[in-house]
Amino acid sequence: MVAGLVLAGCRDVAAPAATDTAATAATDPAATAPAATASTAEPATGTSTDASTDASTVDATTARIATAPWTTLPGWEQVALVDAEPGHELELTDDTGAVAGTGTVDDLGAVQFRDVSAGAYTIRDAAEPGTATAPFDVHALDEVPDRSLYDAQQLSAEGFGYLTTRDGTTLSINVSLPGPLEEGPFPTVVEYSGYEPSNPSPAVPFGLLFTTLGYAYVGINVRGTGCSGGSFSFFDAAQRLDGYDAIETVAAQPWVLDHRVGMVGVSYPGIAQLFVAATRPPSLAAITPMSVLEDSATGVMYPGGILNTGFGVNWTRQRMEEARPRGQAWAAARIDAGDATCAANQRLRLQNLDLTAQVLDNPFWTDELAAPLAPRLFVDRIDVPVFVAGAWQDEQTGGRFATMLDRFTSSPHVYASLVNGVHTESIGPGVLPRYVEFLDLYVARRVPSLDAARFAAPILSSVLFGTPQGLTAPDRFAGRTYDEALATFEGEPPIEVLFEEGAADGAPPGAPVPRWISSFESWPVPAVAGAWYLDAGETLATAPPTAGAGADRVTSYTADATAVPATFLDEPGAVWRYDVTWDWPQAPDGTAASFATVPLAADTVVIGSGSADLWLRTDAPTGDTDLEVTISELRPDGQEVYVQSGWLRVSQRALDDDASTELRPVQTHREADAAPLDAGEWVLARVELFPFAHAFRAGSRLRMTVDAPGGNRAEWVFDTIARGETVEIAHDAEHPSRLVLPVVADVDVPAGYPSCTLRGQPCRTARAEPVAQP
Repeated sequence: MVAGLVLAGCRDVAAPAATDTAATAATDPAATAPAATASTAEPATGTSTDASTDASTVDATTARIATAPWTTLPGWEQVALVDAEPGHELELTDDTGAVAGTGTVDDLGAVQFRDVSAGAYTIRDAAEPGTATAPFDVHALDEVPDRSLYDAQQLSAEGFGYLTTRDGTTLSINVSLPGPLEEGPFPTVVEYSGYEPSNPSPAVPFGLLFTTLGYAYVGINVRGTGCSGGSFSFFDAAQRLDGYDAIETVAAQPWVLDHRVGMVGVSYPGIAQLFVAATRPPSLAAITPMSVLEDSATGVMYPGGILNTGFGVNWTRQRMEEARPRGQAWAAARIDAGDATCAANQRLRLQNLDLTAQVLDNPFWTDELAAPLAPRLFVDRIDVPVFVAGAWQDEQTGGRFATMLDRFTSSPHVYASLVNGVHTESIGPGVLPRYVEFLDLYVARRVPSLDAARFAAPILSSVLFGTPQGLTAPDRFAGRTYDEALATFEGEPPIEVLFEEGAADGAPPGAPVPRWISSFESWPVPAVAGAWYLDAGETLATAPPTAGAGADRVTSYTADATAVPATFLDEPGAVWRYDVTWDWPQAPDGTAASFATVPLAADTVVIGSGSADLWLRTDAPTGDTDLEVTISELRPDGQEVYVQSGWLRVSQRALDDDASTELRPVQTHREADAAPLDAGEWVLARVELFPFAHAFRAGSRLRMTVDAPGGNRAEWVFDTIARGETVEIAHDAEHPSRLVLPVVADVDVPAGYPSCTLRGQPCRTARAEPVAQP
């Protein structure tokens, strides 16, 4: 996510790969989301959020039980203990005296027990069982605090402070108002993440965008980061419930309009919205998840079962580094300046889970680790309006988010703006007008106006894209009532596809503005499965091969992962710029199998996921290989344009039959389903092509290339097992390998080719010679 005014590069952590049939009530994090009723926790006392507040004044909801020198911190299905002697072995015992868990006190005097069933417990010293805490209760996830926890807290109306969650953990916050307090109450938005949303002095504040638009902005650090208390894990139950508490506490403030808040943020804070909204906070008005993922595993960390070390692992390591004690520079500065609460809130940081090891040690899907981190499995619980935006070629979160758009079944309204490009496209000038309209209608409940957005857009665009691109959209609701504006907005098709961003007429080449937009009533967009079959002469034919068309047709290549650079980004750090330089070389002869159609007779618009159904075998000693399938457009002017890719470790080809379709294969990625190839045996491997939208012009040829992973992404780098083995692809009557794409009819395509400056889609000189070994 972007640092500064907008985001902060989402380098998303993940667990092993996911499947659509793995979700159950036991593993779905939202299945245990609290209803907003039962009162089981002790009510909180009102707490000041002054930065100078001593840590002892913010211990609220659950009684802190101290047995000198220990202090226990009971919570919701977890409990921590501080002020203990480092190195001591402690035991968590239930009300029968049975040991429910053990832990070693760390160098900061803390130990934490996770995944603790609700009930009564004590903690004792294993060496001295007589040394123990008083009994305490651990709560179930569906137990909800009394409303007084939220209503009694008085948050600072401007600047840095703290709010208290149900287990007494304090989260650091920063509040920015759009004007003097007496001019309130204000429509309010919350950003919640593990970056630095509560940093009172960021280099370029994200909140400035929203205060410019007339919103109060509240940035909140998740537990275990910044100045927030607790230990860090990527959206465990505690972080999800913290989000619920944060929404309710902020909404209770007198300066919040209608005591309802929206959520904002791109990437990490965008993903956070999905987790928090699934807990159904009663005071949440709407969410705007931008540049998100649908599954931490198969969407980013292990696409196709192949570890993504270039982004996923690196992001995880960065999060672990920043979550260590004093790991964020701004928090360390506050501690050094005397913030006692921030200092005390570092005590559990050595209890952070080793998420990097968890990722590396779990290459297959497991219900325990993967399901709770897959938003596609719980977005059906979100019951507020949703605005989603993202890019197909997103170099961080991957662009697969669109596959869950039809899963928001409890949301009254779901809008999506889908565009070619990179991670920041979701907040660019092509999407911003509709984003502002959504916030105005569903959070501020006012007639939308783009006046402030016209002021902010060039500044935002300069920061993100290096060009001061303004808005071209009209202020279309001027003179309308709120009800009229809302009815118009809700009457429009909810799905917008922005085509050919970076090649708009009148805009600088590469600027984040679409050339044209098409709208649709639903997702997936209604389409016909267009099939092209691998044929002789490295062609793609519309008819399947017949028995008399020649037997034993096989195309082979050498799976050489070092044949091209790992990524096609030539300028690290410049990926979002309008004038980014791409380096997308052709694969050397013999290292790829390539097939292309004849020139298309008509414009062919493709929107959605695709499938490369390949009959193959390999001579790899392991009986396994990694595939990358890339779709591109060969234009008559000699340029080849990148469109989209997909990946698969062939041993993980087993399909989830209930979730897979002709257009989208969905693998189980379970270890029990993994199967190497037997020597000489042809197997069908279906490679999922991540969703995309592209208009292939009449006269162009559609090209499909198969090779080892690498060279077709801006930041993803794959830990591939491809080691020079020969991969053979059969394409005869008995083995009809094919490409299947969703072809959409009745889309008006502008005449003429776009310039070779499409966002996220490099161009290169098309190669005339075949790249495969027939």
